[in-house]
Parts: sequence; structure tokens; C-alpha cells
Amino acid sequence: MAIVIAGVIWATGWWINTKLANGPRSDTRAISLLIPVIFGVTIIAMWQVLVTMLGVSPIILPAPSAIAQRFVASIPMLWADFEQTILKGAMTGYVIGMIAAFAVALLADRSPFLTKGILPVGAFMAALPIVGTAPIFVKWLGSDWQSKAAVVGVMVFFPILVNTVAGLKDTSAMQRDLMRTYGAGYWPTLLKLRLPAALPFIFNGLKIATTLALIGAIVAEFFGSPTVGMGFRISTSVGQLALDMVWAEIVVAALAGSAFYGAMALFEKRVTFWHPSQR
Repeated sequence: MAIVIAGVIWATGWWINTKLANGPRSDTRAISLLIPVIFGVTIIAMWQVLVTMLGVSPIILPAPSAIAQRFVASIPMLWADFEQTILKGAMTGYVIGMIAAFAVALLADRSPFLTKGILPVGAFMAALPIVGTAPIFVKWLGSDWQSKAAVVGVMVFFPILVNTVAGLKDTSAMQRDLMRTYGAGYWPTLLKLRLPAALPFIFNGLKIATTLALIGAIVAEFFGSPTVGMGFRISTSVGQLALDMVWAEIVVAALAGSAFYGAMALFEKRVTFWHPSQR
């Protein structure tokens, strides 16, 4: 019976989304937002029905209702974890890594030798596993948020650097020749031609780095942290078999990551409105 009910819920959600997708395009923005909401509600409803009616142990998979109850009851704790991990660790490391990447990209743009040398090193460093680098930073900087910010800074540095360097080289030879005929030097050409042309590449790196920042901050807390933080809470809750608390932290991380990525995408749309990808 549980499988039948879940199938009915899935078919209903599928039918509603199909009607919305193939219906009149009077309000495309509202429909584009409504379709994923309906899909998410459908998945959660199926999850609730299957877990409840099949008697799945909450130690294996808690029901969405149990997760919601734990979320509401633990809002002060979740906020403290969010502040420690996201606001202090992830955001601080993101800003540091972004500024460092822009500075090195400008240096590499002035030096072909540095460009050829730093990109292979960047690819090598980006391939290093976080489980190997995080304990090192914890030993160097302690178990508080500073070590997590350092891990995040390293993780976001190279995606932003590689995309910025690639974007600065995206202009054509004819465009650069035209700027030279106007008597423009390096900095006017950079600010008025090459940097605007590089913005889509830069924002691509920034959006990739939003997810890396959250992952880096949370995973780094598994290797040492004070008695607060999302990674700390997840690891201790797993040991206590409190899976509803683990899922509550996952919900916070998912909401924070989606909001961070969405804010960056919205900012990109406002800044690069002239680019074909935003039309």
C-alpha cells in the first residue's frame, strides 16, 4: 500500500509539472520557480509516506516530519553552528581566496612565465584531497574557525584564478589593436576592455567556489573544531545515532548553499546583463 500511495503522489506531481511546463507562457518566471517547488514537495511527500508506512527505523532514515520537529526545536543551536561554519569559516575563507586569486591573476597576466608556471601548479593543488590538507591547517592554525577559513581559501583560490586568467585572454587581437590605436595603455585596456570581457569567466569561477567553500568548511571541522559548528555537530550526532539532527544540519547547509549560489547568480545577471548568456 505504501508503494502504491507513493506512486500516486509521484504521478500527481508529474502530471501537475507537465501541465505547467506545457501550458501558456503568461508568467514564465513564476512557472520556472513553481515547477522545482512542486518536484521537491513531491519527493518529501513520498519520503514521508514510505518511511512512515514501511516502518523504517529513524536511525536509518528519519521521516521529514521528525527532521522538521528537530529543526524547529534546535534553531538556536543550528544558528550557532551556521554562524561558526558558514559566516566565519566559509565566508571569510571565500573572501580571502577570491582576493588572492584576483591579485595573482593580475600578476600572471603581466608575466607569461608566471602564467605558464602557475596554472599547472594550480591544477595540481586543486586535485589535492581536502582530507589531506584540512588536518595540516588545523595543526598550523588551531581548531577554531581560522583553520577552516584557510582550508576554504585554498579550495576556492584555484577555480577563481584559472577562470580569471582564461577570461583575461578572451579578447580578440582586433579588439586589443583597436585599443592601442586609441593610445590606451595596459590599465585602461584592462579596465575598459579585458576585465568586462572576462566577467562571465570570473563569475563562473565564483559560482563554482560557492559550493566548494561550504564543503571545505564543513569537512574541515571533522578534523578538529570547538564544540560548535556544522561539521562538529554532524560528526557527534552520527555517533549518538541522532540522524534527525544530522539531517537538520544538512537542510541548513543546503539552504545556505542555494542562497549563496543564487545571490552570486543574481549579481552576475545584474553585472553582465549585456552578455548573450543573460538574454
